[in-house]
Amino acid sequence: MTRVLVTGFEAFGGQAINPTALIIDQLQTDVFQQTMKQAGVVLKTALLPVVKGESVNHCIDAIESFQPDIVLMLGQASGRANISFEKVAINLDDFRIPDNAGNQPIDQPVVDAGPAAYFTQLPVKTLMQALKQQGVGAEISYSAGTFVCNHLFYGISHYLATQTRLSSMCDFIHVPLLPEQIEAELQITDNQSLPSMPLETMVEGIACAIVTATSFPSEQQISAGTIN
Repeated sequence: MTRVLVTGFEAFGGQAINPTALIIDQLQTDVFQQTMKQAGVVLKTALLPVVKGESVNHCIDAIESFQPDIVLMLGQASGRANISFEKVAINLDDFRIPDNAGNQPIDQPVVDAGPAAYFTQLPVKTLMQALKQQGVGAEISYSAGTFVCNHLFYGISHYLATQTRLSSMCDFIHVPLLPEQIEAELQITDNQSLPSMPLETMVEGIACAIVTATSFPSEQQISAGTIN
């Protein structure tokens, strides 16, 4: 059995809900848990605060308790149409808005004297292709931003890289807004239009990513880069 930890975030930035919290709720249901067991997966979840430092610490506590083989961290990405597998975490906190505790660091490292970046060890192009084959929109992203999502991704990547007793691999996955979030987000951001994805499609995509990742496939050598 492969042990997988999946984390989500509480609501932030003026929104009343966060799709990742709802995904976590779905992953905890008896039906989903049984499906995962049949696929050879022991699945645990954790809901994290959108707070600098605390998000990393809460996730580390969950890792220490569960000792997962794979850690998948989920976050909301307004403006994205597809489920995005993040390729790289950078050592930078530059919060455009305050986090849920009022922190707003500018041009600060996530970890003092840490490396500039960490690349995920998971085969994200393979995971992307698996979702596409299921009819779920998916892409590779080369920036997790500079808010709490990247803060968590870098913080956990650094923790796992420096804890030699652990062999866990991690990645951060961004999901779009839910359709029911669009009206509020348009008022918050003053954008003219925003893409969204139904919750059931997100859950299907994350389930596919979990099962695919636990087979530890090799990375597909396909182009998934961007020009800008």
